[in-house]
Amino acid sequence: MDDREALSSWRAPKRTTRGGQPRYSDLAIETALTLGLVFGLRLRQTEGLLTSVLKLMGLDLAVPDHTTLSRRARTWRLADSRQGRSAPTKEPVHVLIDSTGLEVYGAGQWLEEKHGAKSRRSWRKLHLALDAESGEIIANVLTDQDGGDPSQVKPLLDRIGVPIGHFTADGAYDGIPTYVAVAKHSSDAAVIIPPRTNAVYRSNTGIESQRDRHVAAINTDGRMKWQAATGYGKRSLVETAIGRYKSIIGARLRARSFKAQQTEVAIGCAVLNRMLACARPKSVRSNAATA
Repeated sequence: MDDREALSSWRAPKRTTRGGQPRYSDLAIETALTLGLVFGLRLRQTEGLLTSVLKLMGLDLAVPDHTTLSRRARTWRLADSRQGRSAPTKEPVHVLIDSTGLEVYGAGQWLEEKHGAKSRRSWRKLHLALDAESGEIIANVLTDQDGGDPSQVKPLLDRIGVPIGHFTADGAYDGIPTYVAVAKHSSDAAVIIPPRTNAVYRSNTGIESQRDRHVAAINTDGRMKWQAATGYGKRSLVETAIGRYKSIIGARLRARSFKAQQTEVAIGCAVLNRMLACARPKSVRSNAATA
């Protein structure tokens, strides 16, 4: 990219409606927020790092200040073309879903660090949908700490624009709402969710027929054989993705407002997808005899 291309992409396009003219494009804001997120920097530090990087690259570009980054993060939305995912396919995908908690750093934590005051910690819940074949995060939803897992299945599926062949989740998602949401998205999808231990087989047909088959198989062969037969073990891939998020992006949200926190997790998921596209291990089972 030459200087003219960089300038044209960095500056915001001319506004065609009423209101003030933005100085920086969404791409410029995204670039700054991504750098800060990857390197664990506050907004002031991000501003300084980006200034140094552009200077080393010989680009005469203005850098968004920390107040602009904070304000634009509340209204920014990640474009589909920049989510770091590979080219979409029309083939049915195997979706893995899980959730995790992210701590919110607020005034209570500041008082605890400075003065040792006890405070009640607040959390957000990050719900992820993963493509089992590529390992990419294909959908994410951020809710408050009281958001139930089954209630977020439909919002996650609404963000997946391809048919689903298999849907796998843990026992927390067991129930009619999950089966209904999956059936409305992809009627032929195989739902793989372990029924709760006290689940009872029912002879009725329809939406719950898959669950009835799972209950019958577990009662006949046991839970471990059911897991092997259905491929339930692939669910560990979404747990690995959650571990990658917390080790690379962090287990604590840096943004204060909820909309900015949604932006933060969206960029974090895009960063993980880009890292996965750059390089990923390819494991092959060896058949050679060991000494």
